[in-house]
Amino acid sequence: MITNDAVLFGILALMLGGVFYTSTSSNSFWKSFYKWVPALLVCYFLPSLLNTFGLVEAEKSKLYFVASRYLLPASLVLLTLSIDFKRLVALGPKALIMFFTGTVGIVIGGPIAILVMSWISPDVVGGHGPDAVWRGLTTVAGSWIGGGANQAAMKEIYGVGDQMFSVMVTIDIIVANIWMAVLLFFAARSKQIDAKNGADASAIVELQHTVEAFHKKHARNPELRDLMLILAVAFGVVGFSHFGADQLSTYIGGISGMENSNLSSHFFWLVVLATTSGLLLSFTRARKFEAVGASKVGSVFIYILVATIGLKMDITAIAETPAMFVVGGIWMLVHASLLLIMARLIKAPVFFLAVGSQANVGGAASAPVVASAFHPSLAPVGVLLAVVGYALGTYAALLTGTLMQMVAP
Repeated sequence: MITNDAVLFGILALMLGGVFYTSTSSNSFWKSFYKWVPALLVCYFLPSLLNTFGLVEAEKSKLYFVASRYLLPASLVLLTLSIDFKRLVALGPKALIMFFTGTVGIVIGGPIAILVMSWISPDVVGGHGPDAVWRGLTTVAGSWIGGGANQAAMKEIYGVGDQMFSVMVTIDIIVANIWMAVLLFFAARSKQIDAKNGADASAIVELQHTVEAFHKKHARNPELRDLMLILAVAFGVVGFSHFGADQLSTYIGGISGMENSNLSSHFFWLVVLATTSGLLLSFTRARKFEAVGASKVGSVFIYILVATIGLKMDITAIAETPAMFVVGGIWMLVHASLLLIMARLIKAPVFFLAVGSQANVGGAASAPVVASAFHPSLAPVGVLLAVVGYALGTYAALLTGTLMQMVAP
């Protein structure tokens, strides 16, 4: 039994390092392995083995608390301060229409999935306690609209039980990656699909040249000064967010009738203040930190968070609730159907459909993968839209959670 958090953190770091080393290896075995098994799934799965086989007592470890209270808000700051609204507008209306259509599909897909399942098997989605399905699904909404940070935020805000969360993380990853495989299939046949749909893809070529020019002009290797300033901004905002969350949660919690409201939650205000601060920083010179790797540092924090979440997972829990896969499948079907209908209506190139969807469902970890399937230089477009997803994730997931609570039997 591993009880020392320092030892446990070292093991998690070795696991993450091993995943990233093997996932970029030229070895034929690892290439074949990661072709079918996403690296992100492995980052969840390996730490979960420690819990599943009783090697750690996850509930006694403080690693998740540290990752969720310090690294999570810091990652939100770093992933949102790089938003360039001018470049978003330059993508054209169709890109943003497809992205927001994907977001709407997730927001309404959750409540629709609960409604459909309540007609088929109401026992599956019933209840309102800590292990209520609708509470668990809020974490899926946070992940699909935003990312791992938003997912963890929803877990804390809605008080999702650890066992239910284990089930939801598994459903999130498996369903999302099945859809990602479909999008990669579309990418390989994008020219034929665009021709059949009558979509004009010339804007994609122009965008490709624009992105290449931007990165050649601004990207550079970070110096020690750059990295220290990135950490100063990130954790300075985290400190401010904690202070603001203390004041707001205490004040609102003292109002009669608001004691158990989400608005009285310290974690709610921590995440909202961190996200909002990141968005405000995107209008300042702080946005230039993206050129020296701000989002990469934020992604490091996210993967540490992912590992600590995996540490709380019991992979045997999914066998107890296979019906949850049906709920996840219905949800994804709503999202996909809306995107396909909208792409047909506005004659959007399949690139905008695929990246708009994956920027929602997969976030910054996999949206660049789908974008680069069209052309390597387009990967930053996936990141750009995914960052918008991080900004929207908290707010849209809260809306989704409210709607799901309303329709839950």
